[in-house]
Amino acid sequence: MKSLLHITNGDSFTSRLQSLPLKGDIITWREMLCEGKTLSNVGSESFWKTRFEFLNKNYKISKSWFVEKTLKEYRSLCNHKQQDKIVLWFEYDLFCQINMLAVLSWLKTHRRHAEISLVCSGKVEGSDELHGLGELSDDQLMELYESRIELTQDDIEYADYVWQLYCSDNPIRLENLLDFDDDFQFDYLPDAIRAHLKRFPAIKNGLNALENKVLDTAHNGKFSTRRELLGGVLQQNDMYGYGDTQYDRIITSLRPLFSSFNPVKLTKKGKEVLQAQTNFYAQLRNNDAYLGGALKYSFLYNTANDRILKL
Repeated sequence: MKSLLHITNGDSFTSRLQSLPLKGDIITWREMLCEGKTLSNVGSESFWKTRFEFLNKNYKISKSWFVEKTLKEYRSLCNHKQQDKIVLWFEYDLFCQINMLAVLSWLKTHRRHAEISLVCSGKVEGSDELHGLGELSDDQLMELYESRIELTQDDIEYADYVWQLYCSDNPIRLENLLDFDDDFQFDYLPDAIRAHLKRFPAIKNGLNALENKVLDTAHNGKFSTRRELLGGVLQQNDMYGYGDTQYDRIITSLRPLFSSFNPVKLTKKGKEVLQAQTNFYAQLRNNDAYLGGALKYSFLYNTANDRILKL
């Protein structure tokens, strides 16, 4: 009988998994590697130092919280050396897919002989929308588990390669990869990478896809408070998988384009930026902002042909 380890995408799903009739230990991957600078050597001292600096500066995560929540769980993963079957539980969105790549890169180095399989939620029969793991019934989760994807060595090498590209200083390499090969078993990765590339500022107005979404929602909805605006943004399904703290940070960065949050109103300039009559790139530019290994404001996204340009 082979021993089993589950690695999940977050705390809420870990609690859910504990209620299912499945054997094995559970480790929670507590990171959001889709935001901030990443280094390719997952788990190294420099990797965790870089992550802590980003989370501390942008989300006020304290050292004690980071050690208690993220590093302790990571050390627990390091100590689980006996399990020869590892099941990854991740979702279709960018948030999850980037974390999944990092975990696979780590497993490639540190658990070379383990059998690794993937449970990935997204498409559900009879629905046009993609679904997260938490939205599925126990029966649906068990069905997904039974039909989980056994990853080959080639799949794992490929995931590691995409992770290395994500951590490189040039996103054009990722763009060139988008003629994704059907030989690999990551159904949702191409769309997640496309979504990632749209996070670079658009040529037309200097805002990326997420920033444009926030402005568009504010302009077209009727919101009495900032909190309501946040709720309106979160209600729209997208490929990003961002949570309220991430969108709240985006709203803060766009504050100069709002005349009021009670009720929510854009300034004249805010409306002009949204309509691509004015460019807001210079005001947003931040030389410390990274997406993976690339500086966010060293590249532009051309929405006309979906290509990345280097400045």
